[in-house]
Amino acid sequence: MEHYGLISLIPVLTVVILAFVTRRTFEPLLIGSVVGFILLEGAGFFPAWLDAVYFVMMDGVTVWIILVCGLFGSLIKLLEKSGGALGFSAMATKHTKSRGASLIVTWILGIIVFVDDYLNALSVGTAMRKVTDHYKVPREMLAYVINSTGAAVCVLIPFSTWSAFMAGQLEANNVLAGGSGTGAYIATIPYILYAWVAVLIVPLFALKILPRFGPMKKAEERAETTGQVFPDSQLGEDGKTEVLEFEPLGTPRVINFVVPMLLLAGITVYTEDMLVGVILAIVTCAVMFIPQKLMSFNEFFDNALDGFKDMVLVLGIIVAAFFLQQANEGLGLTPYIIETVEPLMNATLLPAISFAVVGFLAFATGSFWGVAAIAFPIIIPLASSVGVNQFLVSGAIISAAAFGSHTCFYGDAVTLTSASSQIKNMDYAKTSIPLVVLPTIIAIIMYLIMGAIMA
Repeated sequence: MEHYGLISLIPVLTVVILAFVTRRTFEPLLIGSVVGFILLEGAGFFPAWLDAVYFVMMDGVTVWIILVCGLFGSLIKLLEKSGGALGFSAMATKHTKSRGASLIVTWILGIIVFVDDYLNALSVGTAMRKVTDHYKVPREMLAYVINSTGAAVCVLIPFSTWSAFMAGQLEANNVLAGGSGTGAYIATIPYILYAWVAVLIVPLFALKILPRFGPMKKAEERAETTGQVFPDSQLGEDGKTEVLEFEPLGTPRVINFVVPMLLLAGITVYTEDMLVGVILAIVTCAVMFIPQKLMSFNEFFDNALDGFKDMVLVLGIIVAAFFLQQANEGLGLTPYIIETVEPLMNATLLPAISFAVVGFLAFATGSFWGVAAIAFPIIIPLASSVGVNQFLVSGAIISAAAFGSHTCFYGDAVTLTSASSQIKNMDYAKTSIPLVVLPTIIAIIMYLIMGAIMA
């Protein structure tokens, strides 16, 4: 495993430091990727960086993400302008009687939408932000609840996009149960401890059984005392929010939200391709909204294009994170970290160290599936050699990937969650990451205990 040693950490540290200093995300990612290629190529870094840009932009996964996220922006704008989103929010508010209940409903809806974390982040936020606003819940808390039911739920359900990928990894590394990777994945689910804790701890925060602390507590106090649900970063010089609120073009009707969203979820499950689902959901909106005279043909496509444009910054952050991943791969960040800690991995500590190390790498690189794909063929043979239960260690690796998705403030999950909650990535990082520390510590302790018991 080739790597550049300690200097392979420099691009990631550059991004983290600049992000917290500037409170921005896109620019630090670009600078971090450039720093990485300077370390790799010296004075000839620019052509190499451009090659990485071309590679990322021509990759099929990048194109898919751009189309899915951009068209999701179109769908969200159409649902808002038609009054469908407002109709759903009004119905949910009518049946939600308290602040805590609004967050519990958000949590339940996040669990129901388990097919994919992208679908979860964008749809739940659109459906629930008006409901939580009604009860003066800060948008930062809404984002925390949404992202806590993203990848963490997807990895606990054996028929989601995450489980399909991870089952393939298990099969590729000969971790089988009943002769299949899917059987092995089902056997691994009880050991995906971080995800269990991260999901189950949400109602405790929602109902204030666990008290808020740190920046999230300040956000709660701001919303409850002043009614300002948006963070200060979203306020203009006049003290008003810069987030535009749309007046519906017709009478808010819940059916105009529910039908496109149900079709989106159903088609996504059936075809296993969210791009097909979101395209057909937009077509359904056209079939429903134009005959109702909610918008003309021209207005429909104007709104769809405006929604796509609204996602440009989101897409920029996701693509810039891919540029950084190219630099990290060239520097060998993941092999360096794993090689450094490998001597510490004995039978008792292996599950906990695997979770901690792979989790750090997932956070640092923003490549959750990529890090897992690298970690499985290294850690699984190590587990076999020291006599550790393979399902336990596999659960630790999958937990670590979910942790990265939950915490990486420049990753796709946090970016889409922040867009859906209409806050900035750094607002999420400042308020949610301290809360995530609790399930992280609990998961490490549980892996230490299970490592000692099952060694």
